[in-house]
Amino acid sequence: MSDALKLGLIGYGFAGATFHAPVIAYSGRAELAAIATSQAGRAGADFPGAAIVPDIDALLARGDIGCIVVATPNDTHFDLARRVLEAGKHVVVDKPVTLSGADAKILADLASQGGLLFAPFHNRRWDGDFMTLRGLIAEGRLGRVTHYESHFDRFRPVIPQRWREEAAHGGGLLFDLGPHLIDQALALFGAPLSVSATLRQQRDRAEVPDYVHLQLQYADKEVILHASALTALPPPRFTVHGTRGSYVINGLDVQEDQLKAGLRPGGAGFGKNPPGLLRQADGEHDTQGELASLDGDYAGFYRALADTLLDGKPFPVSAQDAVDVMTIIDLAIGSDEQGMRLPFVRLR
Repeated sequence: MSDALKLGLIGYGFAGATFHAPVIAYSGRAELAAIATSQAGRAGADFPGAAIVPDIDALLARGDIGCIVVATPNDTHFDLARRVLEAGKHVVVDKPVTLSGADAKILADLASQGGLLFAPFHNRRWDGDFMTLRGLIAEGRLGRVTHYESHFDRFRPVIPQRWREEAAHGGGLLFDLGPHLIDQALALFGAPLSVSATLRQQRDRAEVPDYVHLQLQYADKEVILHASALTALPPPRFTVHGTRGSYVINGLDVQEDQLKAGLRPGGAGFGKNPPGLLRQADGEHDTQGELASLDGDYAGFYRALADTLLDGKPFPVSAQDAVDVMTIIDLAIGSDEQGMRLPFVRLR
């Protein structure tokens, strides 16, 4: 592949094999040059053009790779990303980038000092429903937003045996889905004034939160972010009300399920999302009907990465965004423990 950004990938578990490797391969401007994994047979069969190496040291030693993607268990992100940055390479880190705002700030500072990119993998900015909603708000079609509610609910009553359900590895919905919910809200509305949260372990023998309810306070709107593992009949994915109208859409963006099923970006029907419902009132005119959704585009993350590292364009998700998300997660934990609303103060 000519004029391609050569990437290394650490980890070939669920995240690496589902959200990173195939999306990189089909992004058009990035090439998966090497994968560091203990699952050499699986990774090599899936991506025969990539070198399979045993560990991060082998990736760091490769002079053709300028950027490394970290897709390992949550509790390893900070140390691995720090090693990549200290080696003078750019880094993409799956969410959550760290387990605290303070650690995210260390990585952001290290990247800044070295003139490097520290990119949080907040890929759900490229969800089709979110991009549709972002466009509605930017165009003023909802007027001034007064209420924003974002749900990421599933029904998984049986706890699977995996590290994502273990406290020692930074498991639980706050660290798993919280970064997506929070990052989308910050992308739309900026930093909140304060944060309040309720975190619960509702399933039998749950070790980590499987119910997360956050409220971000702004001067002119209410923002509610919610995730649950015990919602058999989920509410709308987004419910947004404003002074000129409302927008509601059901269901999750289809890309995750399509990737798990083996579909790839660019294939027939990939990223095709159902329509939402839009009602607009302006004076005597009141209209309501379906609104077509934009196609989801996770490959857009890696195209943007190549545009930044090859062409010098600004990257759409900043290191400060990563720090802000983790700061809000810190505040959510503190709010739940103390039973009170906590002010947001940006770490700089």
